[in-house]
Amino acid sequence: MFWSQSLIPYRMAATAPKTPAGDDRNLVAIDENYLAPSFEDKLTIFWEKNARTVVALVIIVVLALLARWGFQLFAARREAAIRADYAAAASSDQLKAFIVANPAAPLSGVVGLRLADEAYVAGNFIAAREAYAAAAPLLGTDPLAFRARLGAAISPLQAGDVATARPALEALANDTAFAKALRAEAAYHLAVLARDAGQPVEATRWTEIVLAADSEGMWAQRALQLRGSFPVAPAPAPVAAPVANDAAAEAAATPAEAAVIFPATK
Repeated sequence: MFWSQSLIPYRMAATAPKTPAGDDRNLVAIDENYLAPSFEDKLTIFWEKNARTVVALVIIVVLALLARWGFQLFAARREAAIRADYAAAASSDQLKAFIVANPAAPLSGVVGLRLADEAYVAGNFIAAREAYAAAAPLLGTDPLAFRARLGAAISPLQAGDVATARPALEALANDTAFAKALRAEAAYHLAVLARDAGQPVEATRWTEIVLAADSEGMWAQRALQLRGSFPVAPAPAPVAAPVANDAAAEAAATPAEAAVIFPATK
């Protein structure tokens, strides 16, 4: 009996329910003398983890800067060579060869404009129109591009090709973004065409565009002079008053003196 009674407390202890331990995460005891990592320590840890990535990014940036610098140097040397070739070109053949050698250079547009002017002065208006049309896109946003476009429109007019010149001039005259003096010139030529075609109303409309585009310019003065050559529209015929009756019609047809009645003499 002794041994069975002595086992009772052991059995009770073995079968007693366990109390919950609460937060059972792994906790690490921190020393009271523990110091937080410094910036240098954090930087060292970051470098150990990302050293290869950082080095790769630095190499990429350096290579990109070197490529950009090299391209700019190449472009500057090429531009200097193009300018030297342009300065050396004197004859028309040399200028044409320059355009062939540098088809996309902005200076090729300037050269094309020179050749177009030479052809225009020489009276070769077909060649001038082709040269002006080729120079305009090469000049891009340069103000000379406006003159090239106008030259391409006026050249066929000088050659007598009104059917080709008219729509080109109309496109420039109606373009409010076009250079105002050149727009006025295009509208003036259209006014002359309308005047010569016996269309005074249309001619007047184009002179109004000239005045609206550049009221103080030379073409405005010429437009006002051109208006003086327009035929004067006849005045409308007066409308006769309706005749009330035959007696009134006879009285109206009788001269005024015959209607005067003198007193009878004694």
